[in-house]
Amino acid sequence: MNRFQSFKNGLLKENPVFSLFLGICSTLAITTSLNNGVGMGIAVICVLVMSNVIISLIRNITPDEIHIPVYIVVIASLVEIIQMLIEAYAPALNTSLGVFIPLIVVNCIILGRAEAFAANNGPLDSALDGLGMGLGYTLAVCSMSAIREILSTGGITFTNMFNEDQVLFSFQLIPDDFTISMFSSSVGAFLTFAILAAGVAWYKARDAKKAETKEVK
Repeated sequence: MNRFQSFKNGLLKENPVFSLFLGICSTLAITTSLNNGVGMGIAVICVLVMSNVIISLIRNITPDEIHIPVYIVVIASLVEIIQMLIEAYAPALNTSLGVFIPLIVVNCIILGRAEAFAANNGPLDSALDGLGMGLGYTLAVCSMSAIREILSTGGITFTNMFNEDQVLFSFQLIPDDFTISMFSSSVGAFLTFAILAAGVAWYKARDAKKAETKEVK
């Protein structure tokens, strides 16, 4: 598999949320607004890319007996740096995401890619894998956030993460009388996740069927 294909797979076919079902707990919790989705997505991309590169660089000098604790220390250090930056420059986002920023440390996506990919590949391939998986995660949380925010509030309001008073764009699609408040709750989160995951599964099944048809011909 070439590098581009490996990178592209993380977006849909091996999407960490809708295909591999990793990091679902934080995804369900933070996808109440597009601001949350974008903020968490950027944080996960940064941690994924940097941790993959660092782990790829130290993989040959890390003893097998302690490789997982070493990976966790690397990931935890990067998450702490990211959290301090968010707390300093985007305090509103830090308040909104709360405990889910430090919980990136135990996100199965991060450690899973370190163990399954970065520990066996070079820095460039590992960086591309981290970027692809990070973008796939961001696509998942942003799509869920947008759907839930529109259905629960009637529209989307996206503010500058570094200045919460600056509204970058805001629009209303559904009148207030027709909003569905359920989508701001955990029930709405599960329902949105289930529908999108089913859509991705349908797409993958259709794609596989087309490939089989071509092989037969």
